[in-house]
Amino acid sequence: MSHPVNAPRGLDHVVAAVRDLDTAARTWERLGFRLTPKARHPWGTENRLVQLAGAFVEVLAVGDGAAIPEHAGDAFSFGAYNRDFLAGHGDGLSMLVLEGTDPEADRAAFAAAGLRTYAPFAFERVAVSPEGEERPVGFDLTFTGFTGAGDAGEPDMGFFTCRQRFPENFWRAEFQRHPNGASRLEAVILVAPDPSDFHEGLSAFAGVRDFHATGAGLVIPTPRGAIEVMTPAAFRFRHGAEALRATPERLTFAGLRFGVDTVDRAERQIVAGSLAASRRHGALVVPDVHGATVVFAEHA
Repeated sequence: MSHPVNAPRGLDHVVAAVRDLDTAARTWERLGFRLTPKARHPWGTENRLVQLAGAFVEVLAVGDGAAIPEHAGDAFSFGAYNRDFLAGHGDGLSMLVLEGTDPEADRAAFAAAGLRTYAPFAFERVAVSPEGEERPVGFDLTFTGFTGAGDAGEPDMGFFTCRQRFPENFWRAEFQRHPNGASRLEAVILVAPDPSDFHEGLSAFAGVRDFHATGAGLVIPTPRGAIEVMTPAAFRFRHGAEALRATPERLTFAGLRFGVDTVDRAERQIVAGSLAASRRHGALVVPDVHGATVVFAEHA
């Protein structure tokens, strides 16, 4: 069945690029998350995942002996993008991924909206279940890109949709039971000098016509979670100055907000993990988790 060209796309996952996967995984465990076992892509990047209800965080590094292909023509290289992101930025949130159900329809929708399109890309790998059983998982990735209005330039992050070929092998309830009580990725938080410069590109990427303008910036609702774009000043007011030490000149991926049953439960895990956190505006904020601000807020 074809996916309607203008169908809204929910949050699927985010890529958290890191130089040392083992160290980063320990940090996410100290935050109170349970991670999947290490997996390796065919081109040599490696990951561990934080699974939630319908969305996940991909903690990703370049593995030893990686043979990463370069970008070529209309072929976008996921491995090269993240390798170069790490070389230029160090650890940080590198890519925003929305749910895809029909790669051809997504590509047509992006082209119709004036977004950049790339050649189709798909791959498979092996996933390991909590019982140690190996199962195939596969993904169709539809990469895209856009520029901001006026002189805002290109975002300092990557975008694509992801369709899973074997979702029954990928999602596991055991990996979604986190000691900190997190169950959903409520929002991804971007920062830009003028959020309105990017509302057209982000809305087209999400397949969402309506967005909310606020005093802090923009909120683009999706069927699963929200895309929030804040000014640097609003981000610091909401999350603290230490959460954004440098002021970005372009659209930048800055943080994640997770829904938890109680902030107290999340805080107990973070204190036990010896991580610094602060209560701000009813939420718990952990700055600089390998280049990302992590926020825990109680479900609305």
